[in-house]
Amino acid sequence: MKKEDKGIAIENIAKTISEYSSFYLVETAGLNAEKTSELRRACFKADVKLLVVKNTLLHKALESIEGDFEELYPALKGSTSLMCSNVGNAPAKLLKDFIKKGDTLPALKAAYVEETVYFGADQLETLASIKSKNELIADVIALLQSPAKNVVSALTSGGSKLHGILETLSQKEKTGSARPLVYTWTGKRITVNSRPAWSTVAS
Repeated sequence: MKKEDKGIAIENIAKTISEYSSFYLVETAGLNAEKTSELRRACFKADVKLLVVKNTLLHKALESIEGDFEELYPALKGSTSLMCSNVGNAPAKLLKDFIKKGDTLPALKAAYVEETVYFGADQLETLASIKSKNELIADVIALLQSPAKNVVSALTSGGSKLHGILETLSQKEKTGSARPLVYTWTGKRITVNSRPAWSTVAS
């Protein structure tokens, strides 16, 4: 590959990574044509960008992007495919589906999700359990719509469950939005940037 072509390839990889909040490094070498097509279809359905990259070019691309990716560099060995997504757990769930079928590939090498590095295949369960912003909001709504005694119980215990969900939501906004929203439990309602988002009566 010519030097100018390498430069273009590095820019394209860096641009792709910058367009997503999370990316995974996976091993796909050894997949036959049928399994490769199945993986591409699954990625398309889950809105996951799949890209086969050269380790040297990916390394250069990561060096050109703002952020600390040094812990990922040891994973840049063998063949590497890049899975990019704006839903942190989407690629992990996709990989788990292949494992359930008895497949050993694709295999997780490392991941960068919400400014955190996850290294090694043993991190797959942890990554799959990370909740997206929409899933956290659904948890809040489900809690507020549950029987009053459950809501009262959650609140009288210091609102720890609700507080934890809201704190995580606020953190996701800080890392994923230029104008972050702050979710706060005031005792009677949830506010977003001081505006009520949901309210509940717990008496």
